[in-house]
Amino acid sequence: MSLLEIQDMTMQFGGLVAVDNLSLSIEKGKILGLIGPNGAGKSTAFNCVAGVYTPTKGKILFDGEDVTSHKPWDLCKKGMGRTFQIVKPFAALTAMENVMVGAFATTDNRDKAAAKAADVMDMLGLGDKKDLKPGAMTIADRKCLEIAKALATNPKLLLLDEVMAGLRPTEVDEIIEIIRTLKAKGMTIFVIEHIMRAIMALSDEIVVIQFGKKICQGEPEAVACDEKVIKAYLGDDYAPA
Repeated sequence: MSLLEIQDMTMQFGGLVAVDNLSLSIEKGKILGLIGPNGAGKSTAFNCVAGVYTPTKGKILFDGEDVTSHKPWDLCKKGMGRTFQIVKPFAALTAMENVMVGAFATTDNRDKAAAKAADVMDMLGLGDKKDLKPGAMTIADRKCLEIAKALATNPKLLLLDEVMAGLRPTEVDEIIEIIRTLKAKGMTIFVIEHIMRAIMALSDEIVVIQFGKKICQGEPEAVACDEKVIKAYLGDDYAPA
């Protein structure tokens, strides 16, 4: 059964069509990767799913419910968590307090929020950094903190927007293992990523968009060999004859 289904979604800003008639679905417990060149419309599609934008047309179904015009805070309470391409911690709060903010989406009890935050931070290897301010953390730890904030909302669906951008190869490997652990726990994940070895290793299926349109969808191995995908990323000179 699909946890998320996007039906013929278009997002238009004046004369610019950022997302063009996009349809896709994610089965419960699966990881779907969304890739494409810079400016392809990936983050715009994410923002539509997360309630930042209301699509110009089309539908978004989450757990069987039409949530096309729902706001981000409503979607969060329904079980949709997300990270941002640029990490956005609360600089004046400790790492623990940052994660507690996420936990307050599902509880008004401070002790329960603290317990949830502590569990999430321990799972992500941040347990010894609870009292640090974000400014004192490495970029890799701030990326993990961004994931922790989303996980603390207790999501059914986790949207990850380039959480590995700017990380060293060993740090990328650590994030890959975190995502695999989340999937093993039954979480459904929708991920945008430019690091191809990561998206290939993680995804059950990949959707490729260019100029807002879907140009390919399939298992990672098939997508990597698709002529349209090769052209979109590498140029016509690299396309198979």
